[in-house]
Amino acid sequence: MQVKKTASARPASRTKQTPLATRNRAVLGQLSDMDLRLLQVFKAVVECGGMSAAELELNIGTSTVSRHVKDLEMRLGLTLCRRGRAGFALTAEGQRVYEETLRLLASVRGFRDSIDDIHARMGGQLAVAVFDKTASNPAARIGEAIGAFNALAPDVHLQLHVGSINAIERGVMDGTFQVGIIPTHRSSHSLVYHRLFGETMQLYCGARHPLFEADHGALDWDAVRDYPFAGLGYHSPNMELTHQARLSRAATGFDQESIATLVLSGRYLGFLPDHYAQHFEAQGLMRAVHPELLNYYCDFVSLVRKSPQPSRAAAAFGKCLVDAHA
Repeated sequence: MQVKKTASARPASRTKQTPLATRNRAVLGQLSDMDLRLLQVFKAVVECGGMSAAELELNIGTSTVSRHVKDLEMRLGLTLCRRGRAGFALTAEGQRVYEETLRLLASVRGFRDSIDDIHARMGGQLAVAVFDKTASNPAARIGEAIGAFNALAPDVHLQLHVGSINAIERGVMDGTFQVGIIPTHRSSHSLVYHRLFGETMQLYCGARHPLFEADHGALDWDAVRDYPFAGLGYHSPNMELTHQARLSRAATGFDQESIATLVLSGRYLGFLPDHYAQHFEAQGLMRAVHPELLNYYCDFVSLVRKSPQPSRAAAAFGKCLVDAHA
């Protein structure tokens, strides 16, 4: 009896395994309302500096905040932040996602503003950014403008930010802010400016500075060059004056508060708004150095983006600012 040979069975083909990193990397397709919500939560976490701090801002529990951030990481296939005993910290990818989130949410806000304009109504949010230490300026009427705007557009949720000149300019250009208020120092073709009020900047020294008890009558720009100077670290009237007067910059601050702190150390001279420094002068902590000579004046302006056209709410707020300072 002939035995029929049976062909040997071939090994079963193995299912092709997808690398874990590839399987875990999500491909972001269309953005949903939930995606926008997750990005808003992530933005709040970054700006508050952690999950627990964002709990109050978002009015949701820390565990929910953490879950939303984890959901976003899974959605994007990226690790956005490190959290643990060392504290909260963004990864490099997280920093990029945060920056793109700001641009995306600004675009969404701009779209909503446009729809409101079509319907001839004012609602949603209006982000306004102001250079620091303006509230104590008696020439500033920003509070009055806010009051008038609120009466005109009570349904608009106003967000008021404080920032440097450069940050405010960039924010208005990219849509993060709809209106800015800064000292004028240069003009951009992409922005529209309106003068609001002025401010006098005086040169100050602290109580422990050699010039505090000195006679200032003979002091001039040449004389003060011999002393270390603290100036603002970005393009501004302060920086322009520093270069023009050839002052010896020995320390750098990035807002008026930091300049005041450096002056109070007694080691540096620095320019501050006269209305802001009055409090320190009254306490005997600062003195203006030859105020009749060593000073400069700057105008404050409002600014909005030229294109696309400002929203109805932004235009209304800008008009309230101009009217308040007329």
